[in-house]
Amino acid sequence: MIPAGFAYRRASTVDEALALLAEHGEDAKLLAGGHSLLPLMKLRFAAPEVVVDIAPLRELKFVRTEGDEVVIGALSRYHDLQHDPVLAEHAPLLAHVSGSVGDPQVRHRGTIGGSLVHADSAADLPAAVLAADGTLVARGPRGERRIPAAEFFLGPFTTPLEPDELLTEIRLPSQAGLGWGFEKFTRRAIDWAIVGVAVAGRSVGLINMGGTPLRASATERALADGATAAEAAELAAEGTSPPEEPHATAEYRQHLARVLTGRALAAAGIA
Repeated sequence: MIPAGFAYRRASTVDEALALLAEHGEDAKLLAGGHSLLPLMKLRFAAPEVVVDIAPLRELKFVRTEGDEVVIGALSRYHDLQHDPVLAEHAPLLAHVSGSVGDPQVRHRGTIGGSLVHADSAADLPAAVLAADGTLVARGPRGERRIPAAEFFLGPFTTPLEPDELLTEIRLPSQAGLGWGFEKFTRRAIDWAIVGVAVAGRSVGLINMGGTPLRASATERALADGATAAEAAELAAEGTSPPEEPHATAEYRQHLARVLTGRALAAAGIA
């Protein structure tokens, strides 16, 4: 399908992008990799009057360490994160998950910031950032603010970002030496996960088990109380509300969550 007409603006700096957002407000949408926005525009589910292209902003494409944190620019692409040596040492879960997204074409265009802002509970990156206790940094006309990942996903495709704010970076505590695991079940290799599980240490993020990316809180509490990994994994579906679909019922997803959590905990070295 053909999207509705729109004006195209190409930002060359973060400040220019913020100025365009301030000028056009809710009538503007940001374009990074395009994998979320463009399909919605073609289906006419989104019809922005102005598309602000931020893909050229090299200042938001980086990975570095600052003290005991690893800092990731919001426009870093999946392929770059998959192969980044800093992530391999300090955030191996995120590096691995980045390499599991879609196919090579998607990984060479899609950005971590785009995935997080889209806030799709079926996406891999939000669960990984949740499990890693990440913090998302937004910049706008009122300055910069830091939002814990646990407070960032408010509802289906909904975040606390204001129309004039831009996600600039993601901060994760260094996980060097920390056990991790990632499991997901798909109908085909490049499909969205029917269910997925991301484990960093004893933190567990769930994919496609509700309207937002979730933490397996009951599993985490059980581990903290001394339960075995097998016992804790049996609690992975507690408090979740997975979607009911023809190819995967809610009951089936809950079963998968328990099985995959057990496998991911085992991969993380938790007995």
